[in-house]
Amino acid sequence: MLYLSELMMQNPDLETFEELVQAIKVRSKREMFFRIDVKPPFADTPDNWEDRLEAAFT
Repeated sequence: MLYLSELMMQNPDLETFEELVQAIKVRSKREMFFRIDVKPPFADTPDNWEDRLEAAFT
């Protein structure tokens, strides 16, 4: 299972929401489940961030 908090801790160099989306797409190839347990702290995080992250994973 991929936890969003774990992904962000493992990739401290992520600076934008779009970089996070790309990192999720890469990890989705190795994981079966995705759990959103924190809100991304980026200034460019959109209002529909949860939907966007789920879409990136699937």
